Amino acid sequence: MTIDPDKNIRFSPTHRLQWEEAQQKDVILYPEGMVELNQSSAEILKLCDGNRKPQQIVDELERKFETTGLRNDIIAFLEVALQNGWIRQD
Repeated sequence: MTIDPDKNIRFSPTHRLQWEEAQQKDVILYPEGMVELNQSSAEILKLCDGNRKPQQIVDELERKFETTGLRNDIIAFLEVALQNGWIRQD
């Protein structure tokens, strides 16, 4: 599966993104278990609210972290997230 640049991205309703105090990091919870996230992955997923297209996520993160050149890494992560069912495109 590949990310469609023209479709909004939203976090899967069958998964939950939350801060896990015991691990001191954001995690994805789902019926079969839990995935621990690094800070970058969590920042990307927090923007998958169904109101943003991929480029809008890239633009917002580049503004937030005052950098450029993040597009390839962000899109690559979004493709992994889509394949794992963590996100969906509408």
